[in-house]
Amino acid sequence: MTEEPMMQADGFDKAVIGITDGVGGQMNLVYDIEKCLKILMSRDGMDRDEALEFFTFNVSGAYVGKGTPIFVWKMTLKEMIDGDVVQPAAIH
Repeated sequence: MTEEPMMQADGFDKAVIGITDGVGGQMNLVYDIEKCLKILMSRDGMDRDEALEFFTFNVSGAYVGKGTPIFVWKMTLKEMIDGDVVQPAAIH
């Protein structure tokens, strides 16, 4: 398997929080979604709802191959459990 180049999300360099570990030989840039939304709000004058809609449709929803960036909502495991994102029984 050949590794695809890591793709960047244009205009969101300040939202990069790391890279993946290269599962299957592929490494991807990882972005913090909250930071991406703040960039859209400050740079483009969007409110939060507009930024989220734009981001979801035009940024995180764009697949450009194996090197496509990964976007994450940063939160602790406790926040995930408390927010009903993860069920405690599913955590091993």
